[in-house]
Amino acid sequence: MKNHLLVAIRMTIVLLILVSGIYPVAVWAVGQLVFSHQANGSLITRNGKVIGSELIGQNFASDRFFHPRPSAAGKDGYDPTASGGTNLGPTSQKLRDAIAAAVCRRRDVPADEVTTSASGVDPHISPANAYDQAARVARVNHLSDAEVRSLIQRHTEDRFLGIYGEPRVNVLALNLELLKIAEAH
Repeated sequence: MKNHLLVAIRMTIVLLILVSGIYPVAVWAVGQLVFSHQANGSLITRNGKVIGSELIGQNFASDRFFHPRPSAAGKDGYDPTASGGTNLGPTSQKLRDAIAAAVCRRRDVPADEVTTSASGVDPHISPANAYDQAARVARVNHLSDAEVRSLIQRHTEDRFLGIYGEPRVNVLALNLELLKIAEAH
């Protein structure tokens, strides 16, 4: 019995060192060496200052910029510490009323323009949503519609591996490129 207990204790110590020490350090080191940008949050900097992440949506309220999906994360939305959707289902009257209020101005509205994502901080919008905003963004920034549409096209990411998900546009990356173009005019 004593031998079995000593073997069990030694095995526990060895596994503790491997699983709680060596393995996490090895994964961290590979992440830093091979995927440094992603392992450190996919942060986007401008003029040496971190302004956001490719992975977390943020609100752009000005008409000058493309707007993200609505957010239900946190009291004011776009709070990554309170990530989560509304949990309102398709039969919810509250959800139907909110969507109806958002689309009252016209009929053909991309779904992601008036509905929140599951996380509430999705950094992407559909190409249809971006093109729907193109005329406003072009007018406010004194750009041609063709310039803005070309910008959207360049920033449209295809399906992952060509089959998973839907085409999407990262709002922060799109708005940063828009700023460069607008400032150059």
